[in-house]
Amino acid sequence: MNLLKSFCACSCFGKKESPSSSTSHDRLSEPTSDFKGQPRLPRFAVPKRYDIQLKPDLAACKFGGNVAIDVDIVADTRFIVLNAAQLSIDSGSVSFSHPNSNKVFGTPKVGMVEADEILVLEFAETLPTGMGVLTVGFEGVLNDKMKGFYRSTYDHNGEKKNMAVTQFEPAYARQCFPCWDEPAFKAKFKITLLDVPSELVALSNMPVEEELSTGNLKTVYYEESPVMSSYLVAVVIGLFDYIEDHTSDGIKVRVYSQVGKANQGKFALNVALQTLGFYKDYFHMPYSLPKLDMVAIPDFAAGAMENYGLVTYRETALLLDDLHSAAANKQRVSTVAVALCVATVVAHELAHQWFGNLVTMEWWTDLWLNEGFATWMSYLAKDKLFPEWEIWTQFFDHETSEGLRLDGLEESHPIEVEVNHASEIDEIFDTISYRKGASIIQMLKGYVGGPCFQNSLATYIKRHELSNAKTDDLWAVLKEVCNEPVDKIMDSWTKQKGYPVLSVRVKNQTLEIKQSQFLYGDSDGHGQWIIPITYCCGDYDSSKSFLMEKKSETHDIKDFFSDNNDPARSWIKLNVEQVGFFRVKYDDGMAAKLRYAIENKCLSVTDRLGILDDSFAFCMARQMSLTSLLTFMAAYKEELEHTVLSNLIKITDKVIRIVADARPELMNYIKQFFTSLFLHSAANLGWDPKQGESHLDAMSRGDIFTALAMLGHEETINEAISRFNAFLDDRNTPLLHPDVRKAAYVAVMQKVTSSNKAGFESLLRIYKETDLSQEKIRVLGSLASCPDEGMIQEALNFALSSEVRKQDAVFALAVSKEGREVAWKWLRFASSEKGKEIGKFFANRRNASIERTLKQSIEQVLINARWVQSIEKDKDLANAVNKLAPNKS
Repeated sequence: MNLLKSFCACSCFGKKESPSSSTSHDRLSEPTSDFKGQPRLPRFAVPKRYDIQLKPDLAACKFGGNVAIDVDIVADTRFIVLNAAQLSIDSGSVSFSHPNSNKVFGTPKVGMVEADEILVLEFAETLPTGMGVLTVGFEGVLNDKMKGFYRSTYDHNGEKKNMAVTQFEPAYARQCFPCWDEPAFKAKFKITLLDVPSELVALSNMPVEEELSTGNLKTVYYEESPVMSSYLVAVVIGLFDYIEDHTSDGIKVRVYSQVGKANQGKFALNVALQTLGFYKDYFHMPYSLPKLDMVAIPDFAAGAMENYGLVTYRETALLLDDLHSAAANKQRVSTVAVALCVATVVAHELAHQWFGNLVTMEWWTDLWLNEGFATWMSYLAKDKLFPEWEIWTQFFDHETSEGLRLDGLEESHPIEVEVNHASEIDEIFDTISYRKGASIIQMLKGYVGGPCFQNSLATYIKRHELSNAKTDDLWAVLKEVCNEPVDKIMDSWTKQKGYPVLSVRVKNQTLEIKQSQFLYGDSDGHGQWIIPITYCCGDYDSSKSFLMEKKSETHDIKDFFSDNNDPARSWIKLNVEQVGFFRVKYDDGMAAKLRYAIENKCLSVTDRLGILDDSFAFCMARQMSLTSLLTFMAAYKEELEHTVLSNLIKITDKVIRIVADARPELMNYIKQFFTSLFLHSAANLGWDPKQGESHLDAMSRGDIFTALAMLGHEETINEAISRFNAFLDDRNTPLLHPDVRKAAYVAVMQKVTSSNKAGFESLLRIYKETDLSQEKIRVLGSLASCPDEGMIQEALNFALSSEVRKQDAVFALAVSKEGREVAWKWLRFASSEKGKEIGKFFANRRNASIERTLKQSIEQVLINARWVQSIEKDKDLANAVNKLAPNKS
């Protein structure tokens, strides 16, 4: 599943849903208390095959069904315990039969434990061991929560219609049919859809076996699936167009979209065809199903879902309109306008067809085996298909940097995290499982080498195909194939939270290194890691690597150090190309030489980016003053590389928000300095696309001009508004390319006030007129950038209106610093009092699925509060920003 979530609710044209999470046609008896509060289902009964019949009613927003489950009774028991939630169980339909006799064990006591989402069936006598068939009838609601079996809406010929969609990961199959809803209970699935309107497309994991029509309705029978986990079962019913093609080995691949949008799936289809071939070769294992469908769903909570053979996506993650898509959404076609978002998500979900679907984690503790590997594999695929994209530099910016940010919190968690209840699963679909997971995979691959790593993964897939695996199973294969102590090394990265910071200095031509846990707060971390380290001195022609196993080590570098007198060759860089998941703090002398190397472009793009990222982290952790950080950032004034510029922009935004609280009297000087950082790249890029430029330059253009508009740069704002006005007159004008449209929208909002709403109203008109999801999100992400508090309130109200799909409302929360008061009526953004206020607000709103996220948010507020206090005491800051700002007026 691609990491993109939102929390929302809506209604089905006024129909009221059942408030009960589990009901029955008959009164259910109280279940035996022995099964309450258990983290896992008992294993005395194991499912082997499901025969599921579903009858959805799209008009009434409900469904009925029946499931016959082949169950292996492996121990003496009178009970069958499985999962069910928000279903009405027909207790009279429940029975168990044994194939070796004519006896039917009917009318059991049927009980539901709503808190644990389990269905307990108590039979009058002990069930015979061996295979039997459990039959259960049920009914449910096509909900509006974007999970379980739910409804999505779309417009067709001016009429609002429903489609039915499933989203079962992590534990929502139980909301569609009773099942053993845990990844270890793999089984075969035979799906039948009843009374489907004949004009609709009905899809499931497997190809259609038979379709029978009766009047305006049809029954669709699907082929039986291979064994898979319940969270991968999928059904989609709606009105779609599609395009299709075949892989070289005959796999039919289709992209489904709303009617009239089929051509927007061409790019995703091309990426899918190439990616399936690449993964087949890389894993030495072909794609295991006869077809692959990819479907764009209008209402979708995540970015995408890897259902076996039927992958579902948000429209923005699958569809691409060539005339209106910015480079940031087009980074994966063969040439200039490649679609980054689409290709990343498609490659991620298709990696799951091997890592997750074919080989599945045994329990959610090992979720990272699914998500970390799918994230990493998506970059490997893009790099293979399109090497000109410099994708591994973006890997550090998008994955490693974000992983380091969250894992520096005390409230982080290990990659392998205990999950003791289904309600806890949702919250580990986070940066640690995805981004830290992917980052330590990249680090391990760098240590053992690419060919050995690939052979290990192919062996792992073959050994555990159609089964389940744990993290230790992967380490065992890597240790066996690579002959390295992989388990010993990697346990220090997956079984404890956090990561190290290396404090480095050179003394008498000896490199002295000490490791300690990096934390943003005041706590003392006690972690210790086995760290694969690389370093180079003065150039990249040669580098050294070693495994750091102690708290502190020294390494002789006199034979490695080339020319200590040449400033361009006297620098030392640890963690070459930022492959390792750790930070490096250099002593003052080493840092000064690295600054010179940055100014003179002696370091690679990724290393310039990594040093900048570490410096900002040290400043936020109050291990470096803001004065020192800003002085260091001046070394990047002539930076032109997209990933470094992107990181600079993120840092400027965060610093401005903190300085607004700590030293508001310095804001003008700070803005002037930050503006000066971007003017060189802005002049180099210009507003209009250039023939033959890279997609990275196209992405930088939009980012740079958006940043300058937010900084209040009048020349940028005036030019943007002029181009925006031309766009209002002619939607096809070349003056406002999609790459800079967001910058223009933000610039327009800088001039909007409660008494002058023209720009705001123009943007709302653009939002309502377009049927392109990407354009709607561009507008939403701009509205709250306005400095006028009254207009921010209007923007937030619009985000919660019926005009905005529920999963898109989150994009409107990109508020300006002035909007923080409106967003949460804050007196101050970063204060200890604010942390207490947030904690008090949520005290009576506890939910296991957000418990850790809430604690992390409160910790971040308190970190910001302490950062503000340190900046207030920075006596050198005023003088420094006066010198750094190019204009003193």
